[in-house]
Amino acid sequence: MCKDCGCTIAGAEHHHHHDDHSHDHDHGHHHHHHDSEQHQHAHETLHHNPQLNEAKTIAVIKKILDKNDHEASHNRAHFDQHKVLGINLMSSPGSGKTTLLENLVDIANFKFAVVEGDLETSRDADRLKAKGINAVQIQTGSACHLDAFMVHKGLHDIKLADIDVCFVENVGNLVCPASYDVGTHLNIVLVSVPEGEDKVAKYPVMFRSADLILFTKTDLLPYFEYDLEKEKATARKLKPNVDILEVSVKDKESLQAVVDWINFKRKMR
Repeated sequence: MCKDCGCTIAGAEHHHHHDDHSHDHDHGHHHHHHDSEQHQHAHETLHHNPQLNEAKTIAVIKKILDKNDHEASHNRAHFDQHKVLGINLMSSPGSGKTTLLENLVDIANFKFAVVEGDLETSRDADRLKAKGINAVQIQTGSACHLDAFMVHKGLHDIKLADIDVCFVENVGNLVCPASYDVGTHLNIVLVSVPEGEDKVAKYPVMFRSADLILFTKTDLLPYFEYDLEKEKATARKLKPNVDILEVSVKDKESLQAVVDWINFKRKMR
């Protein structure tokens, strides 16, 4: 168990089976930059949390993270083999991840599927399926984040040859998901206006991991005291080269900007 968040740490208790047969991987895949970044974030947590500073505990967690990174590289190889761009969506609960995907499908010129993570229920996956999106639900139980093993399981229910982009909609949480590489190429972090100011400053590990930050529900700005430019400046102090977009599902141009960003990243690969 992870003492800082109470979740089951990635890989330690996952015996990963497909069609009732064991599936062990020993591929020589190169490590992606997210491996080292997210692994480093996890080790920072270890050093700053006195509960986790026992040598034995650190050794166990390091072993688990190493296994997760190896599986993440395997997931990325799956994506690369089929020329699929993998995108990890992270945010607090209710920031608009599922709503974003429901609206992107109406305007995107690429085909996508979703690995959907929640502790319980299949409600979000059901919403996406109702829009014609291929969505695979992963129920994590007590785990407050997806890990590479869970995502790998989900990928076996998605025909990668038929899509251009695969979104991993992570469990709503601004802490743990940032430390676990799930095998995607990019991280998009959402933060909504109703959450209030200071989320970026309070959760720096998450926002440092972002390739794109989406400030969502911007149509509600007139009703909240929210200094958007200040929040953007805070984000850029944490990661100067991060891309930032403002999004409202009521503003189709803002949604198109997200599609354009994804298409640009697809072309850059």
